[in-house]
Amino acid sequence: MSADRPTGVYLCRGCGIGECLDVDALAAAADGAAVTRTSAAFCLEDAQLITQDVAEQGLGSVVIAACSPRVNRQVFNFPPATVRRVNWREQVAWSHPAGEPATEELARDLLQMGLASARHTKPPTPYTPDHERSTLVVGAGPAGLSAALAAAEAGHAVTLVERAPEAGGFLRRIHRGYPTRAEALDTLVAWDTDDLVQRVTAHPRVTLLTSTTVTGISGQPGRFRVTLEGQASELVVGAVVLATGFEPVGPEHFASYGLGRLPDVVTSVQMEELAAAPEIRRPSDGRAVRRVVLLACDGPADAGNLPYGGSVASMVALKQAMYVRQRNPEALVFLVYEDMQTPGLEELYYRFVQQQRGVFMVRGHVSQVTEGGDGALLVTAQDSVLARELQLEADLVVCSVGMVPTSAAQLAAPASPHLQYLQGETLPLHRAGFLDSNFLCFPFETRRTGVYAAGCVHRAQDVAASRRDGAAAALKALQVVEKASQGAAVHPRVGDLGLPEFFMQKCTACGRCTQECPFGALDLDDQRHPQLNPNRCRRCGICMGACPVQVISFPDYSVEMLGAMQKAVDLPEDDDRPRILVLACENDAYPALDMVGINRRQYPAHLRVVPVRCLGSVNAVVVADAVQRGYDGVALLGCRSGENYQCHFIQGSELLGTRMSNVRETLGRLALEEDRVQVLETSIADAHRLPEVLSAFAEGVVALGPNPMKGF
Repeated sequence: MSADRPTGVYLCRGCGIGECLDVDALAAAADGAAVTRTSAAFCLEDAQLITQDVAEQGLGSVVIAACSPRVNRQVFNFPPATVRRVNWREQVAWSHPAGEPATEELARDLLQMGLASARHTKPPTPYTPDHERSTLVVGAGPAGLSAALAAAEAGHAVTLVERAPEAGGFLRRIHRGYPTRAEALDTLVAWDTDDLVQRVTAHPRVTLLTSTTVTGISGQPGRFRVTLEGQASELVVGAVVLATGFEPVGPEHFASYGLGRLPDVVTSVQMEELAAAPEIRRPSDGRAVRRVVLLACDGPADAGNLPYGGSVASMVALKQAMYVRQRNPEALVFLVYEDMQTPGLEELYYRFVQQQRGVFMVRGHVSQVTEGGDGALLVTAQDSVLARELQLEADLVVCSVGMVPTSAAQLAAPASPHLQYLQGETLPLHRAGFLDSNFLCFPFETRRTGVYAAGCVHRAQDVAASRRDGAAAALKALQVVEKASQGAAVHPRVGDLGLPEFFMQKCTACGRCTQECPFGALDLDDQRHPQLNPNRCRRCGICMGACPVQVISFPDYSVEMLGAMQKAVDLPEDDDRPRILVLACENDAYPALDMVGINRRQYPAHLRVVPVRCLGSVNAVVVADAVQRGYDGVALLGCRSGENYQCHFIQGSELLGTRMSNVRETLGRLALEEDRVQVLETSIADAHRLPEVLSAFAEGVVALGPNPMKGF
């Protein structure tokens, strides 16, 4: 152990650990520790012993062999000492047979790996710059207004920017909203837009700038510099909420239905305007409508509309059917659809409308809309449940239009905010056109730390959901400002104070770290060396994994640390049990392994699990060194790939896949089989299948035979 950073080792017997392992014998293996203690439960009153040792013995690091590092984080926190956790509960005692030599050896190896990581850990130096606690909200629709109000009521100064002459956004174009309560399905919601705007603008901490556009955003959380065109020129804010809304899908997508050619074919947006009048009348001749056909526009030819509609388009069509019925109880409404989307409680409204007299649901898709006699329109529907072509006569035909987020609609527009990031001036988009984020775990995040998405720029949603979205995004903006003031990371490594460090003397100026950083945290200086924007960094370590000459490290996470941990495991040549290194993503794979233990499932005891921040943080040299040293196999356990791929760090596992060519080259040079190193995909919900996946990999390694590099 380091003399200037003495280490205390604390071994727990609780939660079945003492019944599974010989804790006293394992304590004797903690060579070089300044203090070694055992306890029936360190998470209870014995935690005070650790606190006392840190103060009295001057411990610089603490190694605790007990439960998973994912639990009891507040209990096992002993500043100023750094803490390393060794998972003896979920990944040893609860997932391996008690009293077996292989189980004891696993526990001893994990302890030695924890000690090795402690030797390569140093306290981080927090980044504490000047910071600004105000928030910029872009867009004054329902989401932006709610975001501004929530942030202001939480004590932040808010600048609310709206490009239109007045606030309210698309809300001003909506006649009524559909019901949001099961007990009031027959009552359409009246939105008091002016009242909402008045509540926001009357707040003393909100400044509204209308007829103003954001033309540039630079800097980092706590210190974003924003340039404006309109009423102000520049301001500094701590965080940004983008609530710029959506645009309806362009009319060219509905030309086949006669939109633009037949005056009485209108969009669902135009229908809102028609419904605002005392009586719904045809645009062509002003005649009151008696027969209306609503087209869901979700057939095979409507690919340009579908990605942006979701359930909102279906609910709007149902609501507009009730517009017609409430104005004229004798009118007939035909709703032609192929896929009605009304999830959750919205299904209640679908059933309510379906049961209304005069409303007819027609499942099929529209092949054409033509002119009939006496100014009527003829709608031809195919593939109906009647197995024949249907023809419907209508006074008015309404095309349900989808929602295009302004992030996709205005990327090339001069008025769109241009971000000054090395990776580009625009915010990265999801494949459906919305601002890219981790929709499952961090739904308001964008790939630019401190910039949050709310409302329909985030996902297709109605007014009520947009207002909730805005308030939630504002709370995330407040969180990032607070963390920026501490120099701490946000999601998923919340509170992490460590930042990447660069040994510039060895930097080759290749720029790979800046290219692969998912969050735009790195720029290039005049010598093409990486230049860090600290509060953009989410501490994923992908830059560390990208560096071909290993010059990037963190105070508590480095290539040297991972190398030391795998070297702490003894690899005897004459042992018939294989040794397999498992590098497990801490956000999905490691929790899945914990769930295996919680469910008392078992997997091979010759696996040595090392948690990594992301598979993208694993430098190829770590894997190559493990194989060269003699590990019989290496499993890289991380997120699933493909269209539904949701890495917490955007693309970490995908990046590792591109680096595997270096590992395969090393295996070929050593005349070793490629199957000794494999990427295994999992998710946090895969505990039920993970033991079989790991067992199958271990069996494959055993079939290959021992690694001939052992002993070299």
